[in-house]
Amino acid sequence: MNTSTSLHHVHPFGVAILFAVALCCGTASRAAEHPAIPDTLQQRLAACTTCHGEQGEGRATSGYFPRLAGKPAAYLARQLQDFQDGLRKYAPMEYTVRELTPAYMHEIAEYFAAQRVPFERSPAPAVSAAVLQRGAQLLEKGDPSRKVPACVSCHGNQLTGVEPSIPGLLGLPYDYVSAQLGSWRTHTRATLAPDCMAEVASRLSESDISAVAAALADRQLPADTHPLPAGSVTPPLRCGVLDAAADVAAG
Repeated sequence: MNTSTSLHHVHPFGVAILFAVALCCGTASRAAEHPAIPDTLQQRLAACTTCHGEQGEGRATSGYFPRLAGKPAAYLARQLQDFQDGLRKYAPMEYTVRELTPAYMHEIAEYFAAQRVPFERSPAPAVSAAVLQRGAQLLEKGDPSRKVPACVSCHGNQLTGVEPSIPGLLGLPYDYVSAQLGSWRTHTRATLAPDCMAEVASRLSESDISAVAAALADRQLPADTHPLPAGSVTPPLRCGVLDAAADVAAG
């Protein structure tokens, strides 16, 4: 006697049970093959540290992955938000942040802001003394004839940044600085209006951008690389990100 039973001879209730068992086993098998990703800060940071370093030290030799360590948390959170909102354009970053909640973005920003690791200098470009001199002029004095404010007037007298929203510029690769200033100048990078960096970059020539980037790469690090306390500078232009930070501080 054939002891096997075809499916159409099984009671309908039995069929339902068989399908339920099969579904359960299939789900368990897929779960074993693709275990749930842990919802932890360490896991969320993994996408960041792959490019920016375990503690946000940056990849100085790459030319394009900037240092995050020690930058003001509000600045870092704003950059993540700008990528999510499409104001900053870079496909890997846009993909990385698209599902992050504001709370997660602030948690990630606070982690990198708290890191204190040595600076890794990126290679300085081979440029003339005249180019470095022009770059140093723009960093320290700006160019009043073109209404270009000095970089130190916003980013602090040692260019280490200012809490809570102005980043330090030291330790950034030449290629990265050139690319970002160029992006502001061509309106492919933006932030909250009024966008003061877009306004400044629009007044710079291509040679000025190269000079600033070269002078930053050539600049010696100060003894104290921490951002200055809030209120240490009075920016010469109105900036939307600073207005937003002031609103948050005011409650």
